[in-house]
Amino acid sequence: MGIYLNPGYVLFEEAVNSEIFIDKTEMLLYLNSVLRTQKKYVSVSRPRRFGKTITANMLCAYYGKPDSTELFKRCKVSQHKNWDRYLGKCDVIRLVMTDYFKEGVDVEDALKKIQTRVYRDFGKVYPEVELDPDDFVYSMELISHESGKSFVIIIDEWDAIFRECKEDEKGQTRYLDFLRNWLKDKDYVALAYMTGILPIKKYGKHSALNMFDEYSIITPMQLAPYTGFTGDEVKELCRAYGRNMDKIKEWYDGYDVSDIIPPDPDHQVQRMTGKEIPAVHYSIYSPLSVVNAVTTGYIQNYWNKTETYEALAGYIRMNQDGLKDAVALMMDGGSVKADISTYQNDMTTFTSRDDVLALLINLGYLKYNIETKEVSIPNKEILDEFKTSTKSNEWVDTFQSFKTSLKLLDAIWTGDEETAAELMELAHDKSANKTYNDEAALSYGIQYAMYAAQKYYTTIQELDSGKGYADLVFLPSPKYPDKPALLMELKYDKDVKTAADQVRKRNYPQVLEHYKDNLLIVSVNYDKDAKGDAFKRHSCRIEKM
Repeated sequence: MGIYLNPGYVLFEEAVNSEIFIDKTEMLLYLNSVLRTQKKYVSVSRPRRFGKTITANMLCAYYGKPDSTELFKRCKVSQHKNWDRYLGKCDVIRLVMTDYFKEGVDVEDALKKIQTRVYRDFGKVYPEVELDPDDFVYSMELISHESGKSFVIIIDEWDAIFRECKEDEKGQTRYLDFLRNWLKDKDYVALAYMTGILPIKKYGKHSALNMFDEYSIITPMQLAPYTGFTGDEVKELCRAYGRNMDKIKEWYDGYDVSDIIPPDPDHQVQRMTGKEIPAVHYSIYSPLSVVNAVTTGYIQNYWNKTETYEALAGYIRMNQDGLKDAVALMMDGGSVKADISTYQNDMTTFTSRDDVLALLINLGYLKYNIETKEVSIPNKEILDEFKTSTKSNEWVDTFQSFKTSLKLLDAIWTGDEETAAELMELAHDKSANKTYNDEAALSYGIQYAMYAAQKYYTTIQELDSGKGYADLVFLPSPKYPDKPALLMELKYDKDVKTAADQVRKRNYPQVLEHYKDNLLIVSVNYDKDAKGDAFKRHSCRIEKM
């Protein structure tokens, strides 16, 4: 037994013996099913304090030396057939990459240190094998060949280099090459298991680790129930400690995941019915926060023990594509559409607002609904982080604009035409587009004024009615079915009567027949020649259809 080779089961035993131990050992059943198969490359990414390290300790205890049979007999996995199939059958190499990659550290020196330390353990455990000190991969091939053993390689905090050496792109590429050359297509690898906060970095042709399957906080697949504490597990803790489950849920719940998995022809249900296996959805809680809350009785923000609020403030301060407005909307309970497909899985490459939102999902600051493609703030604990991160003066205008937008919505709902026009005027003055020289520019300004509507509506631009196009349509989301649908017709340098007449003449409401008993027609005109404080450039008419 060494420090890096077969580090033993002491750390996992400490977890099992702890006051609170949520047993996730059944995860081993899935890992056993992919061990020594083409699916043996597993990359798990989750936010900090979501149980990544304790899982790595569990794998060390199960697959390596010394024998841990008695320890695992106390765990759930032992209740299953063939649960000990691979127990103690492999050599385990365990590396924690934060020990090597820090800001200012040369990547080549770090990689050399990794190999030197593992070599030292090789020499102690396999003194009879003549290792090649200049060829790490060949030395492992020799050990595997002569001992008949294969390796379970566990890399904890695999993405440390991308978090600690953000600007060292050359070093990051060298690191990816090292991992690829060490792990890819090597028969001495029985299982390669990597954990981190970030999914695997995309580097164009340097998708060096494309043999790994990604089990992320967004798509955890078969590992979904092991992503964090499930609702049932938290409920049992609350019962044992006499805590209020509703409060715990309000503060720490919100990471909804599902075990959407590839079709499995061997699954009994699918084999008998020919139908795809339905996904199971799990409500996931932050483990660190739940443990602190149930053991102390204090329901509060424990997230700052994970990361400081300055980290969050730095990302949202970028204000990519109106990110601050999106944050204001989410802090008010709304959701924001996000295309996370372009995110490069690092902490520096941001080409759009969506890239920043994708990073915040992986850091645990936002939750992602894979079905609606929307992001939102998961719970009160994270909302508290956002509140702390947005206290500076630079946020005053953002929150004021959002408050104005909410008032505009209320004015429309109540039919207050004068107030609606006045608030559109106010929003126009604050929007980035100061010149209204056509209806397209007017549409931009009105959408800015109606930003808060995203909390309650899906916005459609230029809806085809069959006889023309309605400028803006707001359809209530399923969460707010009581809100009226809004059809907005915009005119530049004409009048609201012209806008209203066009709606009737072309019968735009016919495409919203489903909302005929709860539909408002909002006609807006912008008068470019109005001058002076006594004049209003915007006029508005609100009619119920």
